[in-house]
Order: sequence, then C-alpha cells, then structure tokens
Amino acid sequence: MPTFTRILTYSIAAVLAVVLFAGYWFGWRPLGEVTGTISAPITAPATISRDAIGVPHIQAAHWEDAVFLQGYAMAEDRLWQMDGLRRRAAGELSEIVGAVALPSDQEARSLGMARIVDQQEKDLTAEERAAFSAFARGVNHYIDQHRGRLPLEFSLLNYAPRPWRVRDSMLAGMEMYRTLTSSWRAEMNKQTLREHGEHDKVDFLFPLRNGNDPQPGSNAWVVSGAHTASGKPLLANDPHLEYALPSPWYLVHLEAPDLDVTGASIVGLPGVITGHNRNLAWGVTNLEFDVQDLYKEQFDPQTGRYVVQNNVTNEAKSNTKNTFAQARFEQDLIGVKGSAPVAYNTWVTRHGRLFINQGGQQYALRWVAAEPGGFTFPFLQLDRARNWQEFRAALSRYAGPGQNFVYADTEGHIGYQATGRLPRRTKCAGDVPADGAADGKNNQCEWDGYIPFDDLPRAYDPPNGIWVTANQIPFHETKDYLINGNFAAPYRARQIAARLAAHENWKAEEMLGLQRDVYSALGVYLAQEIVAAFDRVKPPREGMRQAVDTLRHWNGQMEKSSAAPMVVMLVLAQLRKQALQRAAPTANPQLQETVPALSIERLLREKPAGWFPDYDQLLMRCLTGALEVGLKVQGFDPSQWDWGRYQALTISSPVAGRIPLLGSLFNIGPVPMRGSPTTVAQYTGRLGPSMRIVVDLSNLDGSFANLTLGESGQRLSPHYKDQWDAYYNGRSFPMQFEKVDAKQVLTVMPLTK
Repeated sequence: MPTFTRILTYSIAAVLAVVLFAGYWFGWRPLGEVTGTISAPITAPATISRDAIGVPHIQAAHWEDAVFLQGYAMAEDRLWQMDGLRRRAAGELSEIVGAVALPSDQEARSLGMARIVDQQEKDLTAEERAAFSAFARGVNHYIDQHRGRLPLEFSLLNYAPRPWRVRDSMLAGMEMYRTLTSSWRAEMNKQTLREHGEHDKVDFLFPLRNGNDPQPGSNAWVVSGAHTASGKPLLANDPHLEYALPSPWYLVHLEAPDLDVTGASIVGLPGVITGHNRNLAWGVTNLEFDVQDLYKEQFDPQTGRYVVQNNVTNEAKSNTKNTFAQARFEQDLIGVKGSAPVAYNTWVTRHGRLFINQGGQQYALRWVAAEPGGFTFPFLQLDRARNWQEFRAALSRYAGPGQNFVYADTEGHIGYQATGRLPRRTKCAGDVPADGAADGKNNQCEWDGYIPFDDLPRAYDPPNGIWVTANQIPFHETKDYLINGNFAAPYRARQIAARLAAHENWKAEEMLGLQRDVYSALGVYLAQEIVAAFDRVKPPREGMRQAVDTLRHWNGQMEKSSAAPMVVMLVLAQLRKQALQRAAPTANPQLQETVPALSIERLLREKPAGWFPDYDQLLMRCLTGALEVGLKVQGFDPSQWDWGRYQALTISSPVAGRIPLLGSLFNIGPVPMRGSPTTVAQYTGRLGPSMRIVVDLSNLDGSFANLTLGESGQRLSPHYKDQWDAYYNGRSFPMQFEKVDAKQVLTVMPLTK
C-alpha cells in the first residue's frame, strides 16, 4: 500500500474511532438503564415498563413510590430540560450560558418568581409537599447514580446539576403559569396605542373580550355516548404551546393500590395533568382570563416611598396632600458565567414588584400567582377522582393558571368546569395600566377579591351532548364583575362544534382527523371579500388577477402545497398594518402583529365611519402590498406560491443544536407546515399542538396519545424523535393502560440496610 494511501486510511480510521468513542462517551453512556435491576429508596419492589415509544408504565406498592419513580424516569429522559426549566424560572440561566441569558434572567427576577415560590412553598398542603418531595427524591437518586455520565448538555456547558428540591418543581409550574398568563404586554401595548392614536379606534381593534392572537392556547372537546359508535363518551385534547425540543410534556402511567392514572405530565412536575384514570378522563385548555394588572406608581427611587392616596383638599383641586407608603427593597445578584455577577434590585409596592420603567414612569405588576394561595397543586387528588363531584372538589382548590377542564366518565357523563383564582373587577376592566395612587373614593381599579368557584362557568351533561373549548370566552354577561382576557376568536371552537354536530357514531380514531382540521372560516371570508372587490374595481395588474384566481374557488383548507392560504394571510397582514396606521398613526409598526384577526373581520363587515373611505380600494391596496411581499420570497407567479414552505418549521435543540457541523443532527426541520392561527390545527410558525390525546371511555386501551417528538431528550435514545413522523402526518399511538406491551422492563428493589 502506498505511503500516502496508508496515512490517509489510518487518519480516517483514527477520526472515525474518535467520533465513535465520543458518541459512546457523551451520547450512549448517559442513556441510563431501562432493563435489568437497580436499587432505590422505596418501600417495596416496583417496575418501570416502557412500551414501544418509551412511555414509562410504573407499578409500585405505594403512591409515593410511584411518584418517586416518575421523578427517576423523567430525569433519565429529560434531566437537562428539567434543570434548564427551573433555572429559567428562577432567573439563573446566565450562570451556565453567560450574558446572552441576562434579559431572560432579569425578567424572571423582575417577576420575583423564585421569591414567590419560596413564599408559596410554606403554604403547601401535606399531600402536595409529600408528592413534590417524593418526586424530588426520585430525581436526585437518578443524579446520584449517574454522576459522570449525565446528558450531553452538562458536558458541553461544563457544569453539574444541583440536587432537585420541592421548590424546583414549583418553579417548573410557575414557568407554565408565566407562559399562560402574561397579559401585561397587552396592557402596555394598548396604552401606547392610545397615546399615539384615537381611543375609540384603538378600543375597536382591541376590545375587552378579544385578545391578541396568536397566543398559547389549546383545543379540548367531549361528546356523549349519544354521538359515538360505542355509546360511551369520547374526549380529545391538544394543547397549543411553543415548539420545543424536547416537548414540554412527558407521557407516563402511574399505578399503585390507590392510584392508576395515565396521560401527560408537565416536565418537572409529578402526577398527570391531562389524561384518564379507571373512572374518568379530562382535558385542559387555557382559560385566558386576565390575572395581571399594571399600576402606575408615583415612586421616589431615592427613598422607596410612593403615593398610595391623592387627597384633594379643596373644591378647586388646586392643592393636594398625598399619603405615602414605604416600598420593600429586594436585592439580588445574577451569576454570569465568565463575568462578574450582575446586581438586580427592585422595590415591592402594595400592588407588587416594580416591573417596568418606561420613560421614567414606574409600573408595579399585580399577579395572582404572587398573591397568598396563588400556587396550588391538586393534581394527585384529581388523578384519583372517581366521579364529577370528586373531580370538581379537586378543581375547587386549583389556583392557576386558570384553565378550562372538559370531563367524561365511564358511566357516560360529560362536563365542563372553568377554574382558577380570577380577580373580581367591578368598575375597572384592567385592560390598560391603572393609577396606583388614586384616592379611596375614586380608586376603582383595585381587585374586589376573587370570583367564587361556584360562580365560574360549568356544565354537566349538556342537552346537546357536546362541549367544546378552544380558548373562546366561556363567560356570560354579568353585573357582578367585569370580564377581560385574551380570549381567542371563536373560529376554532365553531369549526370543532360544527364538525362534531355534522357527524354521528364517532370513533376515537376519527377524532385524530378533527384535531388535524385546517379549514379557515376567516380565510374563506377574506378570500370572498378580495374576489368581490377585485371584480368591482377590475384593476389592470396581471399579478393581481393571478392571485385572485387562486382564491376564487378555494375550499378554505390551509394546506401546505396551496397558494391561496399564502395570498390570504399576506393580505391579512396588510390589513392589520392599514388598520393600525389608521387607529394610531405614529405607533410602532411592529404592533400590527398584535391586531386580532376578529377585529379585522369586524372592520370589513361593519365598515364603520371614519376608518376608510373605500373598502374595495383598501382591499386592492392590501392585495398589492401582499404581492410585493410574496414575490420577494416565492416569485412573481402567485399561483405557484407554497403556503407550507412559506411557514416552514425548525425545532432546534437549545444547546446541542449549536454544535458546529453536527448541530443539525439534533434539530428537526425545516419542514413545510399546514394550518394557521385560526384553524383547529393551530400553527403560527412558533407554536402549535404540543401533544394530542383522545380517550375512549368505552375501551380505555382504545385511546391514543402522542407528543411532537419523543419521550427522551437524548439524541442517541431511540425515543428522541420516534413520535415526530406520526405527529407530522396526523397519526398517533395506542395509549396503553390495561394491557401494556412492555419492550423494556426495569425492576427496582428497595435498598437493603
């Protein structure tokens, strides 16, 4: 063999050996044990049986052992995600990734999430504390047994996880609380728009009961046996969250003498959040009720004093004598990898922490999560519920984030319950920042307690046998309190209800098709308006005719390979731009993305005076703008545009996905996507269905469940993305319960003394 060839061969072999060794050392070794026998501090022998997609089915002699093993199994699959989640909520990401995470850490500190958790931990019930403690012991047992062979991210970032504590699970819950209840931005945006425009027009675009879209949401529905082939209810749930790798959900089955439940848990938390036990099933969607209010504070940063009451001393109101209070000072240090710690200090007023400083004006944030009793975790009680009464009893303790729960049981009953601690506002809606120093007589923006649980919307065995929740407003008008929230437009809810009513003898597998529905009623309406305006105006531009021709006979399906959805959505973006410019001419143009689609439809239907002189010309102007945007990305012929390619999705691993040359091996995409913000299969480019469940109450083993990607966050695990193909193509996997087809079984024995 020639010398050069021999050297090249040896070099290639050496590089391959290094790659294989690195793959083994950093990828294969951390996978942990899924077969064989291990010892752990539990009371009696137990097993973790994993099915074909890696879902752990845990059998234990005591519920605390089951929760312990849930923590162990979750850590085995998701430890770095769990650690990143608690750090994000506590404002401690900069410690491991450096200054790039400072904005995230500063927001978490401004919300005081770690301090809130430390306070709320004192109020946990005995069962809540026991559950969090058992889960933490399981996580820590995994960490202790696997030091030196932890997931790749710990090696890449060169740190080791600290022990898991009760507060860490609470932080994971608080992070979801923040995700689902951050309405303060909408308040600031609306105030800013009012300052830059006409109040009545801004309020038209941003009414109290119609929130910004898109936003995290969900679909859930239940049908009684009157509408199913089996004669027993069917329940479906697909929560909509930002795409993440791995998923925010973790599938698990917990079985003990007093507990037998399966479904999806939130990463970092014990129990099952949505799923079923032997008697009943439930699903969740975000309620969207406003549980945050901003207050403008007259604050002295030198002394920490702020005005709590403006007292008018004469009828002319020319002189005032203010009443002051002293804010509490909080001092923090944010650790920053590779740099000195960064100080983060804030003051706490009677309304909450000073959260925003805009143009010298300080705003305090009042948030239900920060109030006494604002964090509760009744899910193990819910997991054990046997009927509607026990189900509601568990939910009556639930503080938030506010949710819609749909219900079905094996006896044939169905139901719905809105939940959460919801501020009772009687005179001030809370849609814009309030005056924090209003005097006692005129201070109408303080909360008057909370809406009683028994006054929240609910239904039991509704006459039509169907209940749908898709983040639409569930409240009726009431004189007792004002209703405000980021409630979704009714497009998804109407489409689900229409399809459920139009078909009988539903089967579980057919519900999967409904979860994949991409019909857009809004898109059809806009298409019809554009076509009608074009036919009246008859503009000469050829590209406009091609675009209109794609809409003329469109069926409203927001499909990947179709041109019409792209035309419609680009026109909608232009309509938002035009409406915002008319309502608030000098406002930040980026705020156009927050204009609700329902407000645009209302504008076109009602054509109110003072907005646009000619709505046909408005639509043609917006069509022209849409063509200019579209041709830059997909060419001059609108008939050849591809909606799926325009809104392609990439899901990136936050750390491993950044490895030079190899990062793409950890990521998903880009892949073309179907759907839109207003379709049942909601998709926005950043969020969509994060998990799908369908429960058949006639045959629990005939149920289905799947995540976006897989159970494991470790790339060399066979369950890293083994659910992606089914998710992407609208299939699912059996939700094994009575009969578990175990592919791996890990036996766990009690530690011997």
